[in-house]
This record gives sequence, structure tokens and C-alpha cells, in this order.
Amino acid sequence: MASPAGHEPIPGTTIFDGRMAMKGYALNKMCYSFNEAAARQEFLADEDAYCTKFGLNDEQRKAIKDRDALALLGAGGNIYYLAKFVGMLGLNVQDIGAQQTGMTVEDFKAKLKAAGN
Repeated sequence: MASPAGHEPIPGTTIFDGRMAMKGYALNKMCYSFNEAAARQEFLADEDAYCTKFGLNDEQRKAIKDRDALALLGAGGNIYYLAKFVGMLGLNVQDIGAQQTGMTVEDFKAKLKAAGN
């Protein structure tokens, strides 16, 4: 993916800019809905119908079905909204960071700790 002008690409990351915000609008709107327990229950009862309700495209639907956080980022997902979705799966942002870097979660946490984060 091309990086915005004046920025070096960061391996394993997707830059969330205006283009990606437009691309991921439906996906992010759906993930935001997961703030409500009733929405989470409705999604878990019929994922396909819930994705249809929010107008997700084929790329987004596949990433949801595959539980592929990196593909969700590539489909326009914003990490702050995606956290609502992956939280339902028992995952957190460190799990996604590990996926982005190709590390195990334990190694990723150790890297953060060593960096003082």
C-alpha cells in the first residue's frame, strides 16, 4: 500500500487515511454498533444478515467470516472500531499487533515491555 506523502511505509501496517475511512465506513459503523449488547447478540445469531444490514462488501464479509483482523484493516477497518469486533472473539489489540508483526502474542508483549510500553 502506498503511504501518504512525506511518510515512509511501515511494514505490516495499513495507513488509515480519508480513502480508507470511506472504504471502511460500513464496516466501522457495524463494529461501532457492538457497543450495545443487543447488537452483539443479533450479530452472533445471524452474522450474514447483520453484515447485510450494514451493507458490507464482499471483501469485508470475507474478512469477518474468516476472523482475519489484518484483512479487516485492509478493508478499511479502523483499529478502534475493530476492537469491538475482535473483543467479541476474545481477542485484543495486542493480538492484532502480533498478527501485524508476524510474532506470537507472547513475543509481541515482550517486545512492548522491552520498549517501555
